[in-house]
Amino acid sequence: MNLLPVSSRRMNGVGYENGVMYIQFKDGSIYAYENVSESEYQNFINSSSLGSALSTFDKIHPYHRV
Repeated sequence: MNLLPVSSRRMNGVGYENGVMYIQFKDGSIYAYENVSESEYQNFINSSSLGSALSTFDKIHPYHRV
């Protein structure tokens, strides 16, 4: 799985594979968000504010540190 570089104050990269979205934060930690559809992933990476989009994901998708 490859991470796409993103322009964000909190995140370095975002990737998607088999229903899981991966986010690498500025501190180097990577979190996996489960049960994410491909369209949700596309909406996330195309969001005008990744921080706001992440706040929504935190509430609706289970996640854990990888």
